[in-house]
Amino acid sequence: MNQPLSIVWFRQDLRTLDNPALTAACKADNVLPIYILDDANAGQYKMGGASRWWLHHSLKALNASLSNALNIYHGDAATVIGDLCQRFAVETVYWNRCYEPYHITQSQNIKVQLSSQGINACSINGSLLNEPWAVFKKDGSPYKVFTPYHREASKIDRPIDILPAPTLPIGLTRDPKAILLDSLALLPLTHWDASFYKHWTPGEAGASSLLNRFLSDGINDYKDGRDRPALKAISRLSPHLHFGDISPQQIINALLTIADDQNSEHFKREIRWREFSYYLLFHFPSLPNQNLKANFDHFPWENNPAWLKRWQQGLTGYPLVDAGMRELRQTGYMHNRVRMVVASFLIKNLLIDWRLGASWFWDCLVDADLASNSASWQWVAGCGTDASPYFRVFNPIIQGEKFDPQGEYTKLYLPELKELPDKYLYRPWEAPTDVLSQANITLGETYPHPIVQIKESRERALAAYGTTKNL
Repeated sequence: MNQPLSIVWFRQDLRTLDNPALTAACKADNVLPIYILDDANAGQYKMGGASRWWLHHSLKALNASLSNALNIYHGDAATVIGDLCQRFAVETVYWNRCYEPYHITQSQNIKVQLSSQGINACSINGSLLNEPWAVFKKDGSPYKVFTPYHREASKIDRPIDILPAPTLPIGLTRDPKAILLDSLALLPLTHWDASFYKHWTPGEAGASSLLNRFLSDGINDYKDGRDRPALKAISRLSPHLHFGDISPQQIINALLTIADDQNSEHFKREIRWREFSYYLLFHFPSLPNQNLKANFDHFPWENNPAWLKRWQQGLTGYPLVDAGMRELRQTGYMHNRVRMVVASFLIKNLLIDWRLGASWFWDCLVDADLASNSASWQWVAGCGTDASPYFRVFNPIIQGEKFDPQGEYTKLYLPELKELPDKYLYRPWEAPTDVLSQANITLGETYPHPIVQIKESRERALAAYGTTKNL
């Protein structure tokens, strides 16, 4: 333990390829790779159940890539790193930066701590194309609208060489005080995750496979097909990006091999939206829990607990909404078009606070990401930057008929409606009694009556939003 070594602290970068912190650390003869589950410092943003499931499997994959030498700990990161520096001859601690407010504070404190011990601390960008402090308006203020941000950020983009997976030193150090992965208790006890396994392969290899499949089968339909939940036109890379199974640079470089500029450019724009979410979180750290438009602080939310529960369970009586919520429960994921529909329905048709929806997503999504989750919910609510106009209320009937006209997606998650003719799929209450009977549907029993009426609830929402105009 007296041999000089470097620590590489894995966080949201659970990969070996294109990992600048790992590459830098591996220049030393001896490396101690670590992961610390630090729930306490995350506070109310401790990872939800679905994210913990993903983390377990991604850590398992990373450990295998590191010749089973990943040292795992549970506790305060500063305390764990401080203890390691006392027990080992640590010269430098490397990590890739995270941008959540609590991670920024944590990193700053650890840098001070290490400096006081005469130990080098080196943090690197391994997660973003452009870090939040790299893009500003001409007057030095941060952007609040996506399009000009995207335009300005694109100007400073540079071709980036992807770092190969480094040659691991012979001296990968194993700490006898490290704990087993199972000791983190990340997996659920009730096995509600049983269906996740057929949908996901967390880890670096799973990310690479998914990207290759998207580039061969999905990207050519992306611009238009991304709105059709039944099509395989989306990448589903978001959880891999959040946990760092893959870097955005790897994705952008892979897109250079695609001849279809229209679709690839549109996909790059979505990668930039993720960056913009981190940008907003950095410059407006209250994004997860405070309306960025202060006039929304007095919004007349109704917050009906019974309605919230029905929304969570996919029992609103509106098939596209219910299909999305059941997809979420069964797979830990929801198609992006449907996310907007279910969020709009909760906020505007049910007048339930966006933060309650964001909290449910936080627990249920394998790609739960503080920046993207917060920015997207505020966008739908109309209280954030670059927000959706308050008068835009997604009609779940029209959305279903337009984007899932044959009902492949909806019937997949609502098998009780599979025999219902397409004409009535998104409005089963309008189906004649004999049609419902032939489809083995009894409204109120096999499928619920609508929780609210669309027209009336939209008018109520517009009236509520009208109260914020002059505040």
